[in-house]
Amino acid sequence: MSTAADQIIHALRAGHEELAALVRDLKEDDLRRPSGASEWQVSQVLSHLGSGAEIGLAGLTAARDGRPAPDGDFNRTVWRRWDAMSPEEHAAGFLESNQRLVEAYEALDADTRATLRINLGFLPEPVDVATAARFRLSEFALHQWDAEVAFNPFAAVTPEAVPLLIEQIGGMLGWTGRPQELGGREATLLVRLRDPERTFGLRLGEQITLTDAPEQPDGELSLPAETWLRLVVGRLGPQYTPDGVQVTGPLTLDDLRRVFVGF
Repeated sequence: MSTAADQIIHALRAGHEELAALVRDLKEDDLRRPSGASEWQVSQVLSHLGSGAEIGLAGLTAARDGRPAPDGDFNRTVWRRWDAMSPEEHAAGFLESNQRLVEAYEALDADTRATLRINLGFLPEPVDVATAARFRLSEFALHQWDAEVAFNPFAAVTPEAVPLLIEQIGGMLGWTGRPQELGGREATLLVRLRDPERTFGLRLGEQITLTDAPEQPDGELSLPAETWLRLVVGRLGPQYTPDGVQVTGPLTLDDLRRVFVGF
């Protein structure tokens, strides 16, 4: 029976193969294109993913070997080295470092996937493999889209990642949402997702929270689950919005775009 860790590691592999197929053919001018991430070129997205993979692998390896996790000085050394690379080096470095991280996750046997605890450095306690890999998947899948949309305006988040990420989206709202953009207006929306289907409430007020599906919502938001992911992280500009997104009630899709500025 497939576990959460198995599914997430499979999604990490699928995402890597998709992005690697694109990156292998990119030239210098391609790497300097604007990406879907504000103020980042494609090469800078690859640098972020490559350096993150290197840091993630160091933490995973330390946990597996029973050693202390790398500290902040290690991370800063990695970032400085990647910052000094050329665009072509970012691409080559990403291909190598992310491959190594995915392979390291894949090499964990079933018992290790269930019992290993990894210190990520920014949480109070070490976490299990599924949680650590899910953090990486969230970062990877969204930045993968940032790179791919530079060449394909119809790019979408890797299908294998979508059902795994929508379950944790509530924990991201405090980072990605700016309820003050509504100027004091408040609303509770019924959210209906497709592919996969989910129904819940989105309450926008002084804070932004997810709730059970409300019986008497102020309006309704209906859209694909992949599109919902991108909306919440500030990646649903008009040029990247597919057909079939519907908003009713007191708020518009532009209101929601202003609220969810992303990262």
